[in-house]
Amino acid sequence: MTTLEMQAGSAPTTGSMHADEWQARVQLAACYRIFDMLGWTEMIYNHITLRVPPAVSGGERQFLINPFGLHYSEVTASNLVKIDAQGRILDHSPYPVNPAGFVVHAAIHEGLPDAHCVMHTHTTAGVAVACLENGLEQTNFYSAQLHDRVAYHDFEGITIHADEGPRLLEHIGNRQAVILRNHGLLAWGHTLPLTFAMLWTLNRACEIQMATFSMGRARPVPEDVAIRCSRDALQFDPRHGGGQDVFDALVRRVDRIDPSYKD
Repeated sequence: MTTLEMQAGSAPTTGSMHADEWQARVQLAACYRIFDMLGWTEMIYNHITLRVPPAVSGGERQFLINPFGLHYSEVTASNLVKIDAQGRILDHSPYPVNPAGFVVHAAIHEGLPDAHCVMHTHTTAGVAVACLENGLEQTNFYSAQLHDRVAYHDFEGITIHADEGPRLLEHIGNRQAVILRNHGLLAWGHTLPLTFAMLWTLNRACEIQMATFSMGRARPVPEDVAIRCSRDALQFDPRHGGGQDVFDALVRRVDRIDPSYKD
């Protein structure tokens, strides 16, 4: 049992909310606080979204998103907003939803069956590498773990136009680490912890590349070594936890700082 399953099992729910939805809300709210702790915030912008469990949604594509206008440090389980694939608010939330977040996330949740969770950031390192002509290069320990896992999508402006969705999905294919050129980073996965592990590795690869390039020419990682690293990256393998242990450790850190995300 994970840290959050133990916490959510005893957490009070509101009204007639299904226990599965409350557990998803607690997990997602914890993730927002983790992003805040790591400095992965962009004022009130950017998003982490999580599909509503099928037992609650009846198989329809519904997902939870942050209330637009709140900082990540203010997100809680109860103030997350539940919306459908058209952006309609389903839980009478008083908060609006940012169209720039909804369009990209809805397209991925709708178009990729395994996209249970989607994360998007504008970290300095992530945007910097997204602006490079060659993008992420095979030059460090972290980028080697992402061999053949990274997709690229060209910049089309602020992501508020639904017609960008099909092109985004075409460019992503089945790759779960995505560099939005001139824009930032994105990751998706069939669990939130796995998505986090993918995004953390991608962002860390960008940080190391930015530091390395500032000092001079980088030494490339041979392709056969990168292939082996990607294959041996156990944090992406569900049989080895799929990022759950790391996520749980960070949740415990958040709990020591401010456990109000469970409200």
